[in-house]
Amino acid sequence: QVQLVESGGGLVQAGGSLRLSCSSSGGTLRNYVMDWFRQAPGKEREFVARIGWSYGSRSYADSVKGRFTISRDNAKNIGYLELNSLKPEDTAIYYCAAGSGLGNNPYVYWGQGTQVTVSA
Repeated sequence: QVQLVESGGGLVQAGGSLRLSCSSSGGTLRNYVMDWFRQAPGKEREFVARIGWSYGSRSYADSVKGRFTISRDNAKNIGYLELNSLKPEDTAIYYCAAGSGLGNNPYVYWGQGTQVTVSA
């Protein structure tokens, strides 16, 4: 079975940077959209970024535009999210998800999340 595993989280000062990875096992992600979400304690899960497959489009939540960069290495089945100019409000568990991005079941695979903590 395909599983996604996030890594690269940690504690960083405001203004710092992190690079998150989303690696797959047991299958390929080459034909899937890859999205990143985050969830802070007591808050709803929110969309962060998306990178497409067939047309290579990228989209970002307004709160992270200009600071985060999403990318992927299809040959290695790894997705990346670069977090720059981090703010305390970016503190959350970050999740990656892969799937068609469409319909009633847009995400076939989810990771378990990696914690990002940004200190003031």
